[in-house]
Amino acid sequence: MADTGASIDALQDIPAKPFLSRLIGIFIEPGETFEDIARKPTFIAPLVLLILVSFAVVETMVVKIGIQRIIMQSLALSGQAARMDSEQLNTVVQRSAAIYSKVMPITALLGPPIFLLIAAGFGILALNVFFAQRASFKQVFSVTCYANLPSIVGSVMAVVIMFLGDPDAFNPQNPAPTNPGYFMNPLTSSHAVLALASSLDVMVLWFLILLSIGLSRVSQNKVKTGSIFLTYLGVWVLWVIAKVGFAVLGG
Repeated sequence: MADTGASIDALQDIPAKPFLSRLIGIFIEPGETFEDIARKPTFIAPLVLLILVSFAVVETMVVKIGIQRIIMQSLALSGQAARMDSEQLNTVVQRSAAIYSKVMPITALLGPPIFLLIAAGFGILALNVFFAQRASFKQVFSVTCYANLPSIVGSVMAVVIMFLGDPDAFNPQNPAPTNPGYFMNPLTSSHAVLALASSLDVMVLWFLILLSIGLSRVSQNKVKTGSIFLTYLGVWVLWVIAKVGFAVLGG
């Protein structure tokens, strides 16, 4: 027992890997990286990076696509534009633009931490209640922030598309080709099928896999990665069912 305690203390004395090493490690050796994060949890650097990237995407959208075009496209996709004459549509766009110009930057700044807090909150519930383990908020939130770093890949793709693509063809609700729904015509496709196809996103799957690996390391591998993944997957499936259901009702 004394040797075990000494080995644990020795591990705790090992300094944490720098942020850049952890960032690279998430992509090439996530298991070892999450062990380091679980041992020395930190979330400020990944959280700030995710917020900055989110803000950059929104600002690029505002500059390259334009708020009025974004609103017009959203109204067209929802079918509301077809029910208005040109004067009504112009009035709605002008009024909405004033609101969007204030709401979009706030959403870009607050969206990532709110999403991550929700995902981490469920992780704490799963580990501490469902699997009867002990996990601190700092450990789980740090793992959650790092697990979401690959979403930057999707954000970069969206920015490239905004710079190189046709602004009139840009879909603000599905900006990157990371799911089958991106390649479907939102004006002619079934709303339910489009909602389902858009939900089958590579970035979401990647996030859930990394999050499951990280939370397993937080539990010191007492809870298997597969068990955690299936728990999150069940919640995600319920969300997709609800999303498709709303699309059916709205379509």
